[in-house]
Amino acid sequence: MEFLYELGLFAAQTLLIVVAVGAIVLLIAGTAGQKGKGPDEGYIEVKSINDRFDAYTAAIRDLSETPEAAQIRAKHDKKSAKSKAKAEKARLKASAQASTDTLNLASERPRTFVLDFEGDVMASQVDALREEISAILPNVQEGDEVLIRLESPGGVVHGYGLAASQLSRIKDAGVTLVIAVDKVAASGGYMMACVGDRILAAPFAILGSIGVVAQLPNFHRLLKKNDVDFEQFTAGEYKRTVTMFGENTDKGRRKFENELEETHGLFKQFVATNRPAVNVDQVATGEVWYGSQALNEGLIDAISTSDSYLQSQTEERDLFEVHYRRKQKLAERMGFAAEVTFDRLVIRLWQRLTESRYL
Repeated sequence: MEFLYELGLFAAQTLLIVVAVGAIVLLIAGTAGQKGKGPDEGYIEVKSINDRFDAYTAAIRDLSETPEAAQIRAKHDKKSAKSKAKAEKARLKASAQASTDTLNLASERPRTFVLDFEGDVMASQVDALREEISAILPNVQEGDEVLIRLESPGGVVHGYGLAASQLSRIKDAGVTLVIAVDKVAASGGYMMACVGDRILAAPFAILGSIGVVAQLPNFHRLLKKNDVDFEQFTAGEYKRTVTMFGENTDKGRRKFENELEETHGLFKQFVATNRPAVNVDQVATGEVWYGSQALNEGLIDAISTSDSYLQSQTEERDLFEVHYRRKQKLAERMGFAAEVTFDRLVIRLWQRLTESRYL
């Protein structure tokens, strides 16, 4: 009885907290709505990958080097940094003294801009990708490149078609585009990947799935069995070919299958255009390949993880992570906090229930 009392009290507390937080969120959201909707502003966040790698190296050295070695290294690093700064200052001064037509204030070393794309079914991250590319392109210099760390199992045709088109903007600007796949780039994900000048993949990354699929349940017989009528009105012979609730016809099915074949044909043509060395008919079967197999099929250019590639470039290039961050409104932040609170309460309840089974 004591346990049931505690359980009931806990449930009441949980409900009270959830209702209170929900009311606060709704109140704030309503107040914000009354003030008018402003633009969905965001900002670009840039971080140096070189600095992060250097910090990792320094942390290990601090633990492993003797005080004498650390002192010598610090003096050497300070002298090297001073020399580089002096050389860069002289280069910029010489450039500034040149005529306007030949003015060159470009970075001494080429740069690699690193973007992340984690695709879902709707390719919803394409909005952030658009902003990131728009921020990079006006600032690219000769020798710069863009690396996309791409992870996606694919999704809707129009979403991934747009994402691939965004990547084409990079190539159209004359910038080298490298695609790195650590886990999966299948179907729509591979549609994006094949735009790259080079495709890198981890040994067991999944690639390919060059095909099109569509599926939906049909409840017509269930509705008919329960005397439920479903009525649908269309204008145009093929406005609806197959439906979830109506009785599908062979003619409608054939039309729908033809549309899938047409989409598949466009997909194959896109791959053939971007990777002309690939035998498209051989790989466009809907199958997937692991990284080493994909290399043999010509779907990728090299076996490498994104980390290996970036770390190998640190001595020659400046590496920058570029992310578009959307500013969260107060109501959204409160909503997230409410979600976290609810999750914790559910976990506590589950712990109490599971503990009671072992008392």
